[in-house]
Amino acid sequence: MSTASTSGVLEVAAIQQACSKDKRTSLETTERLVREAARSGARLVVLQELHATLYFCQTEDTAVFEWAEPIPGPTSERLSMLASELGIVLVGSIFERRMNGVYHNTAVVFDTDGSIAGIYRKMHIPDDPGFYEKFYFTPGDAVFNTGESGFTPIDTSVGRLGVMVCWDQWYPEAARLMALAGAEILIYPTAIGWDVTDDPAEQARQLDAWVTVQRGHSVANNLPVIAPNRIGVENDPNGQGSGIRFWGNSFICGPQGEVLARADDSSETILTATLDRNRSESIRRIWPYLRDRRIDAYGDILKRVRD
Repeated sequence: MSTASTSGVLEVAAIQQACSKDKRTSLETTERLVREAARSGARLVVLQELHATLYFCQTEDTAVFEWAEPIPGPTSERLSMLASELGIVLVGSIFERRMNGVYHNTAVVFDTDGSIAGIYRKMHIPDDPGFYEKFYFTPGDAVFNTGESGFTPIDTSVGRLGVMVCWDQWYPEAARLMALAGAEILIYPTAIGWDVTDDPAEQARQLDAWVTVQRGHSVANNLPVIAPNRIGVENDPNGQGSGIRFWGNSFICGPQGEVLARADDSSETILTATLDRNRSESIRRIWPYLRDRRIDAYGDILKRVRD
């Protein structure tokens, strides 16, 4: 059961920012924006993927592993203190060093007292041009210290959060499993952008696909979605690629996929919205997708290919 009441409303915020190779600089920006979001009334604040550094996965470089941290560690402790001071639930992102040779792309959820409510280790790991994440990240396996499925929501004082990370946002199976476990909000910290050589038509197709698929998860599961993304051009530090222009466009939508707030493609933004806690329940009464699922007919979904 969620630890939050299902009545009333919830003020939420998504932080869209540019990042620096220097963690201190990035985290100073993050902290300033989180404080401003809390002053505006946000009780849940969501940060983008790997917000403490540049997006380092454009190339494969073993020196980058020095950027990883344990949990608890310096970045998680700083975010914990911030959540406690402001009395908010804060979703952060850390390049986690779990042990020698095992590193994760990890979302950490801090409750209002600064305690770690839970962590989510990214399950789907891409290996595409400019996004060579398989070199750095071990796929997630289970929720922190519980042994439960990786797609298990995290209970907080503002509700049960279905936290996933970036590439996970393209998979309807992941969103559905979170919904079936009682998630009240789907959350996708993100770092995604265009190859700087992409033409405008291709850029438009990619961005539209990104927004559409997540709104689809919202519609199919009758849940709000919060998706913060970074901004700015980050060049490959080793000169092996053309660089990425992160496309921003962070957004928050309601449980029918309706866009409640959306940022542009280049501005530092504190994106805020008010979520009605009762809407998912009322919508599911008239669009009962979960009731009508034919679970007796879905066995083949566990096959790689139906050949």
